[in-house]
Amino acid sequence: MPPEQKVAGSTPAASIALLKMNHIPKINSKENHKLKLVRAVRDGRENSKIFVEGLRLVEELLTTKLTISFAIFCPRLKETPRGITLINSILNKSIETFEVENNIFDSLADTKNSQGIILIAEKPKTGKDLVECSLSKNPLLILLHQVNNPANLGAILRTAEAVGVNGIITTKGTVDVFSNKTNRSAMGANFRLPLWTNVEFPEVILWAKENGIMSVCADIRSEKSYLEIDWKVSSLLVVGSEGHGLSVEEQQSTDESLIIPMANQVESLNVAVACGVILFEAKRQRKL
Repeated sequence: MPPEQKVAGSTPAASIALLKMNHIPKINSKENHKLKLVRAVRDGRENSKIFVEGLRLVEELLTTKLTISFAIFCPRLKETPRGITLINSILNKSIETFEVENNIFDSLADTKNSQGIILIAEKPKTGKDLVECSLSKNPLLILLHQVNNPANLGAILRTAEAVGVNGIITTKGTVDVFSNKTNRSAMGANFRLPLWTNVEFPEVILWAKENGIMSVCADIRSEKSYLEIDWKVSSLLVVGSEGHGLSVEEQQSTDESLIIPMANQVESLNVAVACGVILFEAKRQRKL
């Protein structure tokens, strides 16, 4: 039985779903203008849109209010009930959808062994106003300064959402918060969190001071444990790059510094792990 027939049933909804799937247009040429756009977005040559690939990430995107331009899938997506359900969800949202053969899809994918689905969507808006609109009475924010590993960035974003962080700020030199690798690591957190990107470091520190937000950075020379910081007040956790962290001048411009005590002569943690340790202590104190 062909995969599309598995969704057929006696209900009108099932019949409509089957009818829709049978009428999805197919693209047979790699030179089609839609596929050229997919490659341009995938490769970062079209900056107004984002490239979203994979079952879980596409499912996450469909729950947001982002404008989705179109969807591309291949026959192997129809081999599982989950894939069929996802196709129908896309069609029910009246998203322009196209099917391509497996070999053509593989030339578009950004991962090996792709699950067979790609969405192209409008890039989410970022800006100072979005972060300011999200501020609570005692906000908890993160400043990421020149973090250059997209897997680390995505993991921090995902942890931040789990903790209940009010907003994320990134400086110039930080990896793109919507790059393909960041998207996969963040698992949709970057589509939902308020983001202020591409900012100068001193501008954010000054903004925090003007708004009564305590800035706190990690410093191996600090004598204060992350457990001794009062995270119940308005706070901005400042995180430096994986390679060189923060400069002495940047550290001195913050209000507080902390250290994560470690055993067995371990000098440092992965930046995403360190963020997780600190953020969940803030969550514990705030009882979020």
